[in-house]
Amino acid sequence: MTVSGPSPPVALTVAGTDSGGGAGIPADLHTFAAHGVWGTCAVAAVTAQNTVGVAAVELLPPGIVTAQIAAVAGDLGVQAAKTGMLGGPDVVEAVAAAVDRWDLHPLVVDPVAVSTSGATLISPDGLAALRRLLVPRADLVTPNLAEAAALAGWSNPPASRGGMEEVGRAVLALGAAAVLVTAGHLRDPEAADLLIRRGHDPVWFPGPRLDSRNTHGTGCVLSAAVTARLARGEDLLQAVEGAKTFVTEAIAAGVDLGAGPGPVNPSGSCPP
Repeated sequence: MTVSGPSPPVALTVAGTDSGGGAGIPADLHTFAAHGVWGTCAVAAVTAQNTVGVAAVELLPPGIVTAQIAAVAGDLGVQAAKTGMLGGPDVVEAVAAAVDRWDLHPLVVDPVAVSTSGATLISPDGLAALRRLLVPRADLVTPNLAEAAALAGWSNPPASRGGMEEVGRAVLALGAAAVLVTAGHLRDPEAADLLIRRGHDPVWFPGPRLDSRNTHGTGCVLSAAVTARLARGEDLLQAVEGAKTFVTEAIAAGVDLGAGPGPVNPSGSCPP
């Protein structure tokens, strides 16, 4: 007798590895699993890193990144996809072409530029390609304050909620359908993230500012949680609201590992 279970929704992450398990593809796959979504991946870069820092980075050739995406999309199908660390312009170009070839939507673009420890994870040419090729294809871009400033061409991150809205609109003007600016690094008593969509009023998502040293992987988990919820069929507002709650719980359940900022814990969040 042949027995099989129901087919879960499939989410794809195109990003870099984290040998410490706290960010990048490991964090994305943990988050997908916590949402009951089948996680798949295309490795764009390999990093040697831990809670203290990034010791080495190796970018994969664009052809193997494309082949990984094709292997997943051509067989399993993809209900939602996200990008993370891509590293350089050639990989960004290959991913943009794959988005069109396989209609990888909804697409969440997490413009990973700098690690929690301060290591640069994308070249200037890569950032320019991201701005030109992937942001206009995105259903949602999820920058933190520094990443939003970099995409918008600002010299400094915004320092107020008014600045968050201004920089979010600047990123939206690059062609994205929506932008979620996260406020983890804002000096504000509340960690309120801002969603800006075309044709809609801005929406703030308030949340407590947790006093935790274990914040490694926060941006990856947030963008992966949105992606997982979109794969399950939630609309964008539902997905962002649920992901905000999920990442807050993951920070609260953070794992005290290593000598630097420990990882947030997607497995410690309540089932969505």
